[in-house]
Amino acid sequence: MPVKPLHILLFLSFALTVPGAARCQSLTTDSIAALTDQALPAAVDELVDFLAIPNDGNYPEQVEANLAWCRKRFDELDFTVTRLETAGQPLLFAEKKVGSGLPIVLFYLQIDGQPVDTAAWDQPNPYQAVWKRKEADGSYTTVQGPEGDFDPELRLFARSASDSKGPATAFITALDVLQQRGIEPAYNVKVIMDFQEELGSDDLPAAVAAHRDLFVADYLVIMDGTRHVSNEPTLTFGARGIATVTLRIFGPAYPLHSGQYGNFAPNPVFQAARLLAAMKDEGGRVLIPGFYNGVYLSASDKAEMNKVPETREEIRKMVGIAQNESLGETYQEALQYPSLNVRGLRAGWTGKEVRTLIPDEVIVEIDMRLVPETPGERQVDLLRQFIAERGYHFVDSLPTEEERLTHSRLISFTSSLGSVPFRTNLDTPIDHWLTDAVQRGLGREPVRMRTTGGSQPMGPFVNLLGLPAVSLRIPNPDNSIHAPNENLRLGNFREGIQECLAVLTEPIFID
Repeated sequence: MPVKPLHILLFLSFALTVPGAARCQSLTTDSIAALTDQALPAAVDELVDFLAIPNDGNYPEQVEANLAWCRKRFDELDFTVTRLETAGQPLLFAEKKVGSGLPIVLFYLQIDGQPVDTAAWDQPNPYQAVWKRKEADGSYTTVQGPEGDFDPELRLFARSASDSKGPATAFITALDVLQQRGIEPAYNVKVIMDFQEELGSDDLPAAVAAHRDLFVADYLVIMDGTRHVSNEPTLTFGARGIATVTLRIFGPAYPLHSGQYGNFAPNPVFQAARLLAAMKDEGGRVLIPGFYNGVYLSASDKAEMNKVPETREEIRKMVGIAQNESLGETYQEALQYPSLNVRGLRAGWTGKEVRTLIPDEVIVEIDMRLVPETPGERQVDLLRQFIAERGYHFVDSLPTEEERLTHSRLISFTSSLGSVPFRTNLDTPIDHWLTDAVQRGLGREPVRMRTTGGSQPMGPFVNLLGLPAVSLRIPNPDNSIHAPNENLRLGNFREGIQECLAVLTEPIFID
């Protein structure tokens, strides 16, 4: 990716001689590429330094360290920065006013990351970035890092490289480039930085309600999420919400010797297995009555979403499965429905700790992804009713002795509601604006997805403030987010800077 000095000179000459050119239209695809290549070395160094700050939202001291970094950075960019206190951890809001008559775009940046299990990573410290190259057999070789022309196939391994300090740094780099060149964004810019997204952003709704005037905007752009499996530039117009449930299915009052009590004391694992198996058929369709009520896909809906360039065969190969579940005729259609997933199970011990015992309980962790037609409260109630109809007696904590001797099926049921689903219509002004910007930034059209399978805490902005929201997705799809060995492809980071430059300089025309 060599720098092209001629492009920069032409751009600067144009910007200095044409009135108003420093606003946006002077940035062509070629000039954006040249400016990005010039900024890339410093941007990579800054990302590595940013990643070195641990960012587990469970720890207030880590939140404060990242908040201080962000405050300093946006101060340097001449933004007005405001700390927003909440019942939990603070948020950071930044604003740059370009002109009183211009539209306003609010950008959402996620700064925190998933917790880390250092022992599971193939590097000494998940917060100390390591450069690697992917080999033909799919393995990775550690390398020194970019030298000379930056190889787009190099990958930066660190927690939050993709989710989502990489996208945040791409956005900050684009703002830096504009500031250094004396180019103003095409509209007024607001930024909200969230330091507990991975924990559900529980304090965000109250903060938005309490500071509605701060968040007044025309559009919301979400700098979070992974690209389509093709790794083509991607815009996503919705996200599923999430509700979680923890089940504790009780067996004997204490673990029992499997020799002395086998064939006498029921093992709660088999009870749990029968209950879970009843929730889905072999094709993967949820059997809980009413679970899909309200979801309807018209022929035009299907036609639009199935323009996404993919096949189920390609996705099966990528994730390593012989058969996909049968809900929806395509992968994109499957994402339009709520899902039910067992995300964790615990009963007894395994490996070197295995013991010949009948366990006293089974813990089942469930998550349900939601779509706008299936609110979380309803889905949780449907699941609880489904369990009750199978003869389970619900307890608030541990069963009493009387309950143990009276009821053969004992269970505790606790639930939590996380992010709510949202959806922005395609073929609307925000769609046209972002699609045009990405095409100018990269010279090719983005993949436009109706929704993503994951969740994002955008409900307060969409439902309370009525903002149309779209996710601008930068990281490579094979990035291992939330898992050990999270990584960001250097070519994606570069293209992310290009996209941000284009979006920040794309005019908005609102009636």
